[in-house]
Amino acid sequence: MSRTVLRLLVTGASGKLGRRVAELLLDERCPDELILVSRAPDALADLADRGADVRFGDFAKPESLREAFAGAERMLLISASDLVVRSEQHEVAIRAAATAGVRHVVYTSALSPEPPNPAAIAPSHYATERALAASGLSWTVLRNSLYAEYQAPEAAQALSMGVLTHNRGDGRIAYVSREDCAAVAAAVMTTPEHEGRVYDVTGPDLFTAADVAALYGELGGRSVDTESLDDNTFVERLQRPAADDEHARYGARLVCSLGRSIREGYMAARTDVVAQLTSRPPRTLRSLLEADVSLAGGFEASGGGR
Repeated sequence: MSRTVLRLLVTGASGKLGRRVAELLLDERCPDELILVSRAPDALADLADRGADVRFGDFAKPESLREAFAGAERMLLISASDLVVRSEQHEVAIRAAATAGVRHVVYTSALSPEPPNPAAIAPSHYATERALAASGLSWTVLRNSLYAEYQAPEAAQALSMGVLTHNRGDGRIAYVSREDCAAVAAAVMTTPEHEGRVYDVTGPDLFTAADVAALYGELGGRSVDTESLDDNTFVERLQRPAADDEHARYGARLVCSLGRSIREGYMAARTDVVAQLTSRPPRTLRSLLEADVSLAGGFEASGGGR
């Protein structure tokens, strides 16, 4: 008697989050149950060698998606990177999933994306959540906090300069590890009773800018002060080294918008979702920074020890 195969699909599978989810799924499911979709399928050759069905699919090429999604029952829709067009791309992907017979979509969103959250990432997440709710498909939304891994370069710079410059005010955020986000996504993809659920996926500890400066200083062996700036001054400070670079200006505005979102309380959630869904405690920001090899230069530059 042949068995019915529940096929799971991961979009953006060659990205850092998508690849890690794929690896976790391959560790616990039969390879023939997993479809990996990417604009760069060659980057997934090692996972194809493990038996995963690797396919080309590009949100910017809608004609590629129906075939890419064919045969899948559940799809992890990892948010695309281009903030300007990604809400439209996500809607295209959701429609293609429905056409291909996908029944359930899990989407990686962000904390409190509803207006008037000033974070530049929020509008496209909110639009996608609304499109998913209106699609007729079963769905789950994973609202991930900001990645703790992104604090490593900030820590290195703060240690090098002896000051953390920010626009977060006294706002708080529970940074979450990418590994925990991947583990939560894998759990939701493989276990029942997540339909219609919205999960805030966060780390275990809420941090103000002063809190993270103190942590950086403790780990780096030197004092790290804080300098709180208004938004306009913060953007100017961030883009000053490359004032004529449009990409640098865009990046500065993006970072500023996230800081403002933290300051205004939109990212202040702290939950036990990671522990509930993965049966292990979430990783702490301290443990990630202690383990991050890229910080070694920052610690050495600061003149401190570890």
